[in-house]
Amino acid sequence: MNLVDLHVHSNASDGTLTPSEIVSLAVKKKLTAIALTDHDTIDGLEEAKEASFNQPLDIIPGIELSCVYKGQEIHILGLFVDSSDPHFISEISVLKNIRDKRNQEIIRRFQEADMKFTLEEVTAGNPRTVITRAHFARVLCEKGYVKTMDQAFKKYLTYGCHFCPKKEDITPEHAMKILKDNHAFPVLAHPYLYHMGDKKTEELVMDLKDLGLLGLEVYHSSNNSYESGKLKKLTKQYGLFPTGGSDFHGSNKPDIDLGNGRGGLRISYLLLEDIKKYRQEQLEL
Repeated sequence: MNLVDLHVHSNASDGTLTPSEIVSLAVKKKLTAIALTDHDTIDGLEEAKEASFNQPLDIIPGIELSCVYKGQEIHILGLFVDSSDPHFISEISVLKNIRDKRNQEIIRRFQEADMKFTLEEVTAGNPRTVITRAHFARVLCEKGYVKTMDQAFKKYLTYGCHFCPKKEDITPEHAMKILKDNHAFPVLAHPYLYHMGDKKTEELVMDLKDLGLLGLEVYHSSNNSYESGKLKKLTKQYGLFPTGGSDFHGSNKPDIDLGNGRGGLRISYLLLEDIKKYRQEQLEL
């Protein structure tokens, strides 16, 4: 069976492997396709595309946008983004500036508490990376302020706590418009990671469907088979495409492997094939 991974992060955001290294790993694992979906950035796409030249691997250009729904941060994947679109590039630049502003405030608050580290240490020598909480968690471990990244998240990096102020809110309407204007394929990422319960999760799906949502990440490293089954029913109920991805981050999430995820996750190419057929049909209308 041909396998794909439609949710992958490089060191352009909070992964630890370069886009080229991810491509090499995907080829080694004989994956048919991967989607590079870094947080609020497309900076890794060109390198991934170049690295995949003459390789038996399809690179799906993607992104993962953060937004706030009824006080809860959620993530929306955009598959098949047009990375040459000037309007899209401008919108992503605004999102990066929002992140940068919060990151400076996070560093200031840690320094105020006599927990010293620099922006250069946070970026780990990659100044173009989009900084996420995982970057701060790694530095807190390296500096000895915590023993594990998980401890860093729980003690210092919970959304809205003193050391992790919330970003300026981006609404789902705004995030979906960014993707729709770009003619990307919007997918709600890992619905059960938001811990909203079945009823509110379905309400979220309904609301995003009204905004143009096309896919639901049914298969993800955080799901068990029962949860994936419930999400599969939602895709049928609301006419959405099921997608799947490991949410690979390299050593930042060492129990999640590219293409296999956690718990032996395996995602069929047939899911991607259905999406490609739909997109082709839309072009022919």
